[in-house]
Amino acid sequence: MARLVVSNAQGEIFELPEFEMVGMNLDRCLRPAPSELIPLPYGSDLFQLPDRIALGYHPASDKVVPVKEYQGERVFPVAAFMAPAHLQFLRAAYRTPAGAPRLSLYAYTAVGWEDGEFVVPATRIDADIRQDPAHVNLRLVDNEARRLLRRYPNNRLAAHLIENCVFRYGCPAARNFTLGRFELPLPASPGCNAACVGCISEQPRESQVTPPQERITFTPTPEEIAEIAVPHLETAPAAVVSFGQGCEGEPLLVADVLAEAIALIRKRTCRGVINLNTNGSDPAAVERLCQAGLDSIRVSMNSAQEACYHAYYRPRHYSFQDVVESLRVVRRYGRWASINYFVFPGLTDHPEEMAALARLVETTGLNMVQTRNLNIDPDWYMEVLNLRSMPGEPTGIPAWLRWLRQSYPQVRLGYFNPPREVIQQSLAPPANSAKAAGSSR
Repeated sequence: MARLVVSNAQGEIFELPEFEMVGMNLDRCLRPAPSELIPLPYGSDLFQLPDRIALGYHPASDKVVPVKEYQGERVFPVAAFMAPAHLQFLRAAYRTPAGAPRLSLYAYTAVGWEDGEFVVPATRIDADIRQDPAHVNLRLVDNEARRLLRRYPNNRLAAHLIENCVFRYGCPAARNFTLGRFELPLPASPGCNAACVGCISEQPRESQVTPPQERITFTPTPEEIAEIAVPHLETAPAAVVSFGQGCEGEPLLVADVLAEAIALIRKRTCRGVINLNTNGSDPAAVERLCQAGLDSIRVSMNSAQEACYHAYYRPRHYSFQDVVESLRVVRRYGRWASINYFVFPGLTDHPEEMAALARLVETTGLNMVQTRNLNIDPDWYMEVLNLRSMPGEPTGIPAWLRWLRQSYPQVRLGYFNPPREVIQQSLAPPANSAKAAGSSR
């Protein structure tokens, strides 16, 4: 069985042979099944969790016990922050004493040691390699980034993507811009109409956490957007351009700019996918974008239950029903509708949440569920949503995945916004549909 992994005060990570690893689903400690463990994906990070107490399964006593010290040395829990395209089954197991500092905005996956390598209870949810670190040549990224700065000397959006996103943060999506491939990010909005608890670009001082990135400080012009979007769509393999990024607020607040940009782009090229990542707060604005030529939408959602959604997003001047209606609008236009579903073990796989997700899928005609491990201090999240008092037992994330695939085989599961080829194939009617319709007449 996989062994418990801990860290000492110097940041040295090691396994404890007397203990097996456990993970958490809400407040329940669980031993992952051997079939649920995979090697820690390349490009993942390991975190020491400060001022917390590790939990491990002690076979000799058949109990999950706290592990504060080992051989006279203070030890701390360790968690994994997995590389993109991977979905966690269990979060790291630990206890949080009163007064412990709030954790930064990352996902904290359980990690253990088995057969000479780190292992995590997780699965790869999307085979797309667009953000795989193993497929990124950093020297080439640097060279191409500087070439693009020379190519677009007066384009503020290009400068933001390169100087801020590539050079400062190492953003995988912005790196793909420099490499001329896959999905091009198009941040456009410095403002937002939600106050998300786990916002990764703006946090109030009282939250006690620092956002991992800063927002764009300007709204690019439609011409600046089109200037970099058109060449990307015309030449990149599996080309997608996307409004709504981690380094901005809500793009629907600048819908007029986006609509004009989309119209400019579509006057020059019909290739690729124009996508909008959004909170879906303004269905009328979504419809204007569809009329301008928007191809797909991805609506962020931590829960399909209205109360849980409002507790996390804290929307300003819009409602959960507006979000649902935005998905319906896109499907009425025959376009691709996804949700960016923040997965949290214990909530996502809870029967009440599963029933709510089923209603959402059935009432909107949803095409895709993109799973994201929620980046937040788990204790903070459970407190905000009052999850510790939820009745009923979660099914577990592996069972949730099986349920979703079996119940809604038409709904694509993944991590990334799909390119046009995938969308067209998924939206195409079955090959025998015309024949069947004719025979029925």
